Amino acid sequence: MGADEPRRLLLLRHAKSAWPDVPDDERPLNDRGRRDTPAIGRWLQSSGYVPDLVLCSTASRTRETWDLLAPELDANPQVRYEQRIYEASALSLLHLLRETGNGYRTVLLIGHNPGVAELAVGIAQMADGPAGEPLERVREKFPTAAVAVLDFQGEWADLTPGEVRMTDFAVPKEIRA
Repeated sequence: MGADEPRRLLLLRHAKSAWPDVPDDERPLNDRGRRDTPAIGRWLQSSGYVPDLVLCSTASRTRETWDLLAPELDANPQVRYEQRIYEASALSLLHLLRETGNGYRTVLLIGHNPGVAELAVGIAQMADGPAGEPLERVREKFPTAAVAVLDFQGEWADLTPGEVRMTDFAVPKEIRA
């Protein structure tokens, strides 16, 4: 894959989690999270947003999100569980994405807020032209199990704020309706 090939970044906030008396990184999904995740997976598949690589936080709720989403994609992407995603800032997530090898066209990052929402807004906010509806919606709210779709030209190592265009944004509540 060459440097002039388009790349796609899918930023997914983990699905809704429960709050049992366990450490934060061990919290499982609740019933709504287990219901929402397959719907997002079906939306990704039907929209043609299928990843070659998945970068997933090591937290239980993100791993469970991936486990429920994966069967809906009809694909077998490489999966990397990254502890660095848990509690990561937008800048840390950007650095992690820049380490992605250039053999991947579409990367799905499954993480946590506020880092995921801040990354989505931070890298797309300075793109040429109007920000567009998806970006405005993300600025307003990035709910659990929501996914932002961002496209850019070039290599992952050169992923730069302002060179990325947010092209889509989906929320489980809306795609189930």
